[in-house]
Amino acid sequence: MLVARSLALFAVAALFEIGGAWLVWQGIREHKGWIWIGAGAVALGLYGVVATLQNDDDFGRVLAAYGGIFVAGSIAWGMAADGYRPDRFDVIGALVCLAGMAVIMYAPRGH
Repeated sequence: MLVARSLALFAVAALFEIGGAWLVWQGIREHKGWIWIGAGAVALGLYGVVATLQNDDDFGRVLAAYGGIFVAGSIAWGMAADGYRPDRFDVIGALVCLAGMAVIMYAPRGH
């Protein structure tokens, strides 16, 4: 159950961080304005809050593991929001990152 909760928190964190960055991108690069930028800043702040809800007390571990989620989530977001089509190397790279995330976060430790 703890792994499922942790994965759910990573997914919510990814929605806030990737979504927030996308909103800022849209606000600046696509000239959608300050409301988009502000919404992005709020979402990015919420990402930071969600990250603190992980059960692991080691900030470095949680953030490093989240990196794998961020890579895969960014590719998925690009597909859904911008029509991006990853090639096989994008997919392989994302899978490697997710495997690394699983090792970092969920490997059995002696403590």
